[in-house]
Amino acid sequence: METSNLQNLAHTVLKRHPLSRNVIQEFEDNRSFGERLADRIAKFGGSWPFILVFLASLVGWVVLNTALLRSRAFDPYPYILLNLFLSMLASLQAPVIMMSQNRQAAKDRLDAAHDYEINLKAEMEIRGLHEKLDELRERRWMELVDMQQEQIRLLQGLLAKATGSPG
Repeated sequence: METSNLQNLAHTVLKRHPLSRNVIQEFEDNRSFGERLADRIAKFGGSWPFILVFLASLVGWVVLNTALLRSRAFDPYPYILLNLFLSMLASLQAPVIMMSQNRQAAKDRLDAAHDYEINLKAEMEIRGLHEKLDELRERRWMELVDMQQEQIRLLQGLLAKATGSPG
C-alpha cells in the first residue's frame, strides 16, 4: 500500500471519520461509453438468452438454406457464408469479453484494496480498544490494591485495639 494511502488511513482513524464507501459504484460511475458498451455486450454474450437466440439463428440458417431454398440457397452446404459470419463474430466478441474481464479485474483489485483499508482500520480500532481495556483493568487493579491496603490498615488498627497494643 502506498505511503499516502497509509497516511490518509491514519488521518481517518485519528479523526474518527468513516472509511466505508461504495468503491464498486464509484468504479461503475467512472466508466466510459465504450467500457459500458463492452460490459453490456460481454454480459449478453455470456447469457442463456444469447445462446438460445444464437442457436435458433443457426438452426434457422441451416433450415432456410437446406430445406426451404433447396435449389436457390444463397449459402448451400457447407455454409461458407455462415462460417465467415461466425468467424467475424468470434473475432469481435473475444476482445470485447477480454476488455470486460480486464475491467472486472481492475474493479476486484480496487475492492480488495478497499477491504484492506477497512481491515487495517478495524485492526487499529481493536488495538485502541485493547489499550483502553488494559488501562481500565490496570486502574481497577490499583484501586483494588489501595482498598486492600486500607483494609489491612483498618484490620491492624482493630487488632491493636483488641490486644491493647499501640498501633
